[in-house]
Amino acid sequence: MTDGGHDVVVFGATGFTGGLTAEYLAAHAPPSTRWALAGRNANKLEQVRGRLAEINPACAELELLQADATDPESLRRIAESTKVVITTVGPYIQYGEPLVAACAAAGTDYVDLTGEPEFVDLMWLRYHEQAEASGARIVHSCGFDSIPYDLGALYTVNQLPEQTPIALEGYVRMGGSFSGGTYHSAIGVMSRLREGRQVARERREKEPRPSSRKVRGAPGKPHHSDFGGGWAIPFPTIDPQTVLRSARALDRYGPDFSYSHYLVQKQLPVLVAMTAGAAAAIALAQLPPTRNLLLKLKDPGEGPSEDQRANSRFSVRFAARANGTRLRTEVSGGDPGYGETSKMLAESALCLATDELPRLSGQLTPAVAMGDKLTERLRNAGIEFKVVQDG
Repeated sequence: MTDGGHDVVVFGATGFTGGLTAEYLAAHAPPSTRWALAGRNANKLEQVRGRLAEINPACAELELLQADATDPESLRRIAESTKVVITTVGPYIQYGEPLVAACAAAGTDYVDLTGEPEFVDLMWLRYHEQAEASGARIVHSCGFDSIPYDLGALYTVNQLPEQTPIALEGYVRMGGSFSGGTYHSAIGVMSRLREGRQVARERREKEPRPSSRKVRGAPGKPHHSDFGGGWAIPFPTIDPQTVLRSARALDRYGPDFSYSHYLVQKQLPVLVAMTAGAAAAIALAQLPPTRNLLLKLKDPGEGPSEDQRANSRFSVRFAARANGTRLRTEVSGGDPGYGETSKMLAESALCLATDELPRLSGQLTPAVAMGDKLTERLRNAGIEFKVVQDG
């Protein structure tokens, strides 16, 4: 494990979500935490540090590290200077690989908030073995993608009898707007569906799977769910993939585990409109001229206002069946995309930097890398994990 002077470095601290993550650390990191800000613009980094010093005067002494996502040497220096790197610099398929490479080489732990399946699969193919050898823990999707689902599924499984088949359904409800960076990443994913499928196939062919246990995704069908809180449709994001990877890695998920993942809306017309809008965006993202028009609709640096974030919430409800036992749980919190994402990302980094965790390395899911320790941190930070019905 690298220890070059810092516990945590926030790369991308001058961006919208990176700034929120730095603000969370300024307010909540233990005073003994050694952390720093990194980005390519020195003046903007100084402005962020000044803003953080208003939250916590000790932040006036934070070290500022200049680095650019296109400059591997600067990223190597960052990776060798810290235990954990947080990165919010996306779209990750464009800008993420050099930092993963630097961390895998240096044995430095890495967390991001990507929801880009192609990027995650590609990084596994290229750097998982190197990270295993160096001791680095490469943990993607440590924000709203995919912490509530991954840790929520683990929390639910932990309430059930061991060594029993488990069928689990997750119902996602969320409100709030999204930043320009998130929007650009989403358009990028839509434009590269073919490439993403190819990389996913390559990973499936090479990644070992458990031989004595069954773990599978159950696509599900559109339906109305009283428990979910409305009309539910299958939601094929990176999140169910993350849940299933955790289930394959951890015997606690039992001998036969299945997972279905749904997006929920109270009103059916709203859900239909959302589905149609997503289909149209996917179609438009396939051609460069229309894709460029989509990208111009939102600037990468834009983000929702503080009032918008304050009025946003999320909940993920889980319905489990295990050999006659039925269990229902819920993970819930505030603004999913930014307030809670920055909290999840920062707490993930602090967890890796300071907590006693399983001695694992390589590319890991949040549940495998941090599991109950991270759940405990997030509960203490105000994200609720609870049983809502059992029996």
